[in-house]
Amino acid sequence: MRSRHDRYDNPDLTPPWKRKQPVPEVAAEPDLVVEEVTTGFCGAVVRCEKTAEGPTVTLEDRFGKHRVFPMAPRGFLLEGRAVTLVRPRAAPAAAAARGPRLTASGSIAVPGARARVARAGRIYVEGRHDAELVEKVWGDDLRIEGVVVEYLEGVDDLPAVVETFAPAPDARLGVLVDHLVPGSKESRIAAEAGTRSGGNVLVVGHPYIDIWEAVKPASVGIGAWPKVPRGTDWKLGVCAGLGWEANTGAAWQRILGSVRSYKDLEPALLGRVEELIDFVTAPEGA
Repeated sequence: MRSRHDRYDNPDLTPPWKRKQPVPEVAAEPDLVVEEVTTGFCGAVVRCEKTAEGPTVTLEDRFGKHRVFPMAPRGFLLEGRAVTLVRPRAAPAAAAARGPRLTASGSIAVPGARARVARAGRIYVEGRHDAELVEKVWGDDLRIEGVVVEYLEGVDDLPAVVETFAPAPDARLGVLVDHLVPGSKESRIAAEAGTRSGGNVLVVGHPYIDIWEAVKPASVGIGAWPKVPRGTDWKLGVCAGLGWEANTGAAWQRILGSVRSYKDLEPALLGRVEELIDFVTAPEGA
């Protein structure tokens, strides 16, 4: 007769919920975004190296800072789940031609995934340029989540838009506002819109005068965004300051074309967009 302890020593008799779940091994491919468990450092894989102490991986965070970590078992989190990073194998040419494993936002791509039927919830941004930038970086994620992005053509009518939209627990509304700083017109309008929400509207913003400024200057190939004198149209002032043709449409296409992934955007914008996506896709009652 087996003792009561035998069933815990024998894996065949151990209840499934008490068994240790295997930790998957994930190849540390370039640009894979992970979090190191002991420090909380989050970044994209830059390279892997073999050292006398064992294999290491170098991560780069959103600020461009590099840190080196040992590739220890269960040493990293991938989308919140523990994984063990391993050195990637040399991929054959055919596999390399299939394209990147990550979306422009840094999420793991889902091959063959179809767009989800659109949710009742929406994300609103101020203008067409904002919508195009969000689509370029987060488009794959938004299609999988079924989130539609629309634009307001300005924030002045936001309270009326909120009232017309009639947000509800199953139809949340997220709004991204330019130049949302204390004391600004935008902050007052956002506060008014928020009071009509019943908790089903989230208005967040970035500090930049225009979405152009949320693109890192280095990505555009400039040293810094020009200081535009008060009273001058900001976009035209930028074009003049950079010696570009006074054509804001062409200038925007130049800027948008320089954006390849989330790494080309300022953290102050990245965090706000991610916050809105989480808000409108949260389960009802969350």
